[in-house]
Amino acid sequence: MKTVGAVLREFERERPYAQSRPLTLEEIELDEPSLGEVLVRIESAGVCHSDLSTIEGVLRKPLPMVLGHEAAGVVERVGPGVSRVAAGDHVVFSFVPNCGRCVQCSSGRPALCEPGNRANATGMLLRDGRRLHYGDEVFSHHLGVSGFASYAVSAEESVVRIPDDVPLEIAAVFGCAALTGLGAVFEAARVAPGTTVAVFGGGGVGLMAILGAGVVGASAIVVDPVAHKRDVALSLGARAAVDPTTGDASAQIKELTGGRGAEYAIEASGVVRAFEDAIDCTAPGGTVVAVGLPRGTARAQVSPAAIGRCAGRSWARRSRSATSHVTSSSGAAVSFRSSASSAATSAWTASTKRWTHSRRARRFARSCYRKAEFDVGLGAGRLARLLAGDAVMTKRAT
Repeated sequence: MKTVGAVLREFERERPYAQSRPLTLEEIELDEPSLGEVLVRIESAGVCHSDLSTIEGVLRKPLPMVLGHEAAGVVERVGPGVSRVAAGDHVVFSFVPNCGRCVQCSSGRPALCEPGNRANATGMLLRDGRRLHYGDEVFSHHLGVSGFASYAVSAEESVVRIPDDVPLEIAAVFGCAALTGLGAVFEAARVAPGTTVAVFGGGGVGLMAILGAGVVGASAIVVDPVAHKRDVALSLGARAAVDPTTGDASAQIKELTGGRGAEYAIEASGVVRAFEDAIDCTAPGGTVVAVGLPRGTARAQVSPAAIGRCAGRSWARRSRSATSHVTSSSGAAVSFRSSASSAATSAWTASTKRWTHSRRARRFARSCYRKAEFDVGLGAGRLARLLAGDAVMTKRAT
């Protein structure tokens, strides 16, 4: 069958991309799903910074390639041997398929699946091969998805069935931003209630980390140089926002925490200075989780003495409430959000926890159902079904 996709043919085009046009819309041939594969009609796709990193050549895969990995859609047809989904199912794509049999999968680390990551690196699907071509020219799959297209063929391990009443434009975000940001909080850091999480970067991943911190009862501080990103983070539950351009971000975080530092720091920007500040701002025994994507040539300056002073530090690779603005004693501008949680924020943070299918989430769903209304476009009944239903997100970042 024919499909239309956004094709990347060369890395590192001149900026601005609005003029150099690194992506072109092209009509290409898409093979029917083979053994263990599914054909999905793409209904919604998000632009992730990983897509930009691929365009810039930071993440290199064989070209030409149909880009896009954060997407959701409806299953049109299934190939032989498919058992996880059926035609008509609504699905979210997962950018790391897991085979369930390799050492990493067997030891509970499916995001490091060896066959899955090998397929992603070579632009193939999990069971080898490519399904995109035009004449003799073959196109690579982007992270097993290629979601910037009308249709996609993927391994059944690359899709997760979701309830039909989940809006697909919201569901798409769970394909990458939620997996990474929530995974950093729930799986990598295992954030404890009552602690402080410093989140470096207020993009999609960072915002999901902030929502995740709220779900587990932790306090989040966002660090981002862009004012509107800080404002969004505050509206979604961050207790404070730090502008790193006004002074030492690490010092500001320590001041906000009474000199102690944050128990957890999540670096989600891919900026070297942010990585350095994440290490410096953590309290003794704290945890740093780095999920940003810096260039491979980037190098951070980290003092072994500073690490030594923090013995026990561990490593791991929407109605709005009022906001006030103050200036700290160091002269740095800091924004605070009142501690009262809004109904909208509660609803959206609740929906994120649904995807781990925990007992806490189900209890929270029942309490949310009793609330009067939610201003996130889901509705109380729909949210409750989202949280307490049968579908389970099985791909979790580690």
